[in-house]
Amino acid sequence: MTLLRTLSASVLVGLALVLQVSLFPHFAWQGIVPNLCLLVVVGAALTRGPQFAVVLGFLAGVALDLAPPADHVAGRWALALVVVGYLAGRVRQDVKPTAVAVVATVAASSFIGTSIFAITGMVLQDPLLDVGEVLQVILVAVLWDVLLTPFVLPPVMTMFNRLQPERATG
Repeated sequence: MTLLRTLSASVLVGLALVLQVSLFPHFAWQGIVPNLCLLVVVGAALTRGPQFAVVLGFLAGVALDLAPPADHVAGRWALALVVVGYLAGRVRQDVKPTAVAVVATVAASSFIGTSIFAITGMVLQDPLLDVGEVLQVILVAVLWDVLLTPFVLPPVMTMFNRLQPERATG
């Protein structure tokens, strides 16, 4: 990972994290905010591939786990975003993803990441939620992330493409 890419990814994750924990709680829908860190990881995965996205997913997940108001066992978001980074990075890399493919990847990634976070919470009894509440949280989280995709993913993907264009699709 080049220094410029590392710094850019760190700034993006930091900005996403700050917005996610400070601004978006004011727009929360049923107490659920969009996962901007997940969107940054998916954007990196679609442009840089699974190896870069897994590392970025881990770092973004740890930051999200430790950012106030962290009310859960640390490591749950890190696990979820590592899996999301890997799976989103496995999307066909030999062609530039279409808008439909990007939205579908975000929807699937949001579902998988939020599900992993929720299931690990149920396993660790942190906090105790019933299955109906978990399904509602997952549905709202996916909807939030899909709604913000057109605003977040294009600039994120453009930035990662410009940092090293010769490797943008492979």
